Amino acid sequence: MLAALPYRAVPRFAVHPFALLLLALLAAGCMPQDIPPPFDRAPQAQVEKGRQLLAQYQCGSCHVIPDVQAARGRMGPTLASFGRRSYIAGHVPNGPEHLARWIVSPRSLVPGTLMPAMGVSPDDARDMAAYLLALE
Repeated sequence: MLAALPYRAVPRFAVHPFALLLLALLAAGCMPQDIPPPFDRAPQAQVEKGRQLLAQYQCGSCHVIPDVQAARGRMGPTLASFGRRSYIAGHVPNGPEHLARWIVSPRSLVPGTLMPAMGVSPDDARDMAAYLLALE
């Protein structure tokens, strides 16, 4: 019966990666105090540095990014509420390691993507990822 429904009528569920980690740890007998904080809880100094780096690398020429100066681009998707997204570019699970790698070399994760490599260092990418993951 479900196969007879139109594609958009089939329910789609997205699970936050942290929720999966929590379930796995609880199933393994870990107590909540043993569980690390969510990845989107980077230190405020790192988040602020990431915001500044997004402006420095001119990410806003293609994207709308909240609280980043001159970030009103329309070529790429808006990055508002990025921390709530389950996937990067619709293909890669969203998380700090994948996002930092995406920022450094997007085509290594999604061949053919229109997102260019902007010469971002891995350290800068981690800070930029911290800012984006803090956007809710």
